[in-house]
Amino acid sequence: MRHCGTQILETGRLLLRPLSINDAEMMFGNWACDPEVARYLRWQPHRSWAETAEYLNEAAGHYAEPEFYQWGIEEKVSGALIGSISLARGEADPGWPAACERLGEIWEPGYCLGRKWWGRGYATEALCAVRDYWFGTVRGKWLCCCHANDNVASGAVMQKAGFTYHHDATYHKFDGTPVPCRAYFLLRSQVELPG
Repeated sequence: MRHCGTQILETGRLLLRPLSINDAEMMFGNWACDPEVARYLRWQPHRSWAETAEYLNEAAGHYAEPEFYQWGIEEKVSGALIGSISLARGEADPGWPAACERLGEIWEPGYCLGRKWWGRGYATEALCAVRDYWFGTVRGKWLCCCHANDNVASGAVMQKAGFTYHHDATYHKFDGTPVPCRAYFLLRSQVELPG
């Protein structure tokens, strides 16, 4: 793999770009404060704009690292920051040992969008852009991802991006709460890359 960090990615409707402290107000208001958005995610909804600013300030210190991948999802037509998407080393999962031995370490995408933008295909569009970047530029061999069993919409996004169900798993929120999940994977050889 050739890790090269969070580069700007563009799709028909979206600009995926590094987040900055200047995004705190929009991030907090558009999704980070919403309990419905955070319902199935590992983190709790932010209680204040200051909490979002603190998070962004910490993230800003990592953007120079070649293995740090986190994008804000900006809607081109409005300029609104509508969500975020990242790639991170995956949590240890007993369902993946054979794949890890053959394909290398686990990397998984994670994404969230403000409720106002749900149901428009934006999550799939962003995930496909990050998928193509991972396989085409970084030259990763595979990706895996998971969604809470009850979060059927997230599973649909993964399937539309080409991911295939592999096994049931239990992942954990940052506070340690276990979450029954469905785990998916995608191989570079399964993706027709643009260009």
